[in-house]
Amino acid sequence: MDQWYHYALLIVVGFAVGFINTVAGGGSLLSLPTLIFLGLPPSVANGTNRVAIVIQTAMATAGFKSKGISTYPFNIYLGISAFLGAIIGAEIAIDIKGETFNRILAIVMMAVVLIIIFKPKMKLMEMQERLTGKHLWLSIIIFFFFGIYGGFINAGLGFLMILFMHFVNKMNLVRANATKVVVVFIYMLAALAVFAYNDKVNWKLGFILAIGNGTGAWIASRFSVKKGDGFIKTFLIVMVVIMAIKLWFFT
Repeated sequence: MDQWYHYALLIVVGFAVGFINTVAGGGSLLSLPTLIFLGLPPSVANGTNRVAIVIQTAMATAGFKSKGISTYPFNIYLGISAFLGAIIGAEIAIDIKGETFNRILAIVMMAVVLIIIFKPKMKLMEMQERLTGKHLWLSIIIFFFFGIYGGFINAGLGFLMILFMHFVNKMNLVRANATKVVVVFIYMLAALAVFAYNDKVNWKLGFILAIGNGTGAWIASRFSVKKGDGFIKTFLIVMVVIMAIKLWFFT
């Protein structure tokens, strides 16, 4: 891992991952195999990838904020709930491999595609956000379990988070995306701490990957606000299909 082109590869892959993760999700299915290909054990690759995601989500949050998109304090409530779940998930990931979950995840992702395609379009009056009361508490509970999976593997979780907030909290896709990146930033700090404590992080490669992740996330966050929901919906469908095919046939 001393060749310069290895570092260049990480930055390029990181850029793609940062863009994909910010607009939709599933980018870790590209970065994790790359880190393993470069010689890291799977558990260390999993931990190292968290370094880049922390930087990526911080940059994406700043990008959305620069465009005036914020869902505070709703995003903080969900982030704290997911933070607690991520501690559990990361502890599980230290000792248990996640390969057996891949095909189940592929089925889930295809279900997501069907929801995106066939869900009736909401009327404008139905899109009034529901960020308080019972909808807030339901979201807090669900995001705790999202956090467990996020701490464990994280790949593909962005899809489910966006769709949950879109259909349950009635958020448009841009604001759901902006919420997602804040939540991931918060719970990823917990996951990274657990991996680091167990010496499962290669900090050098993590920060090199983060150069690409952060740049891709900054561009994607501002670009997605400009393009709006139509662009995000199309991007979601394409990425979910690619992710499901990879999980089912190439694991």
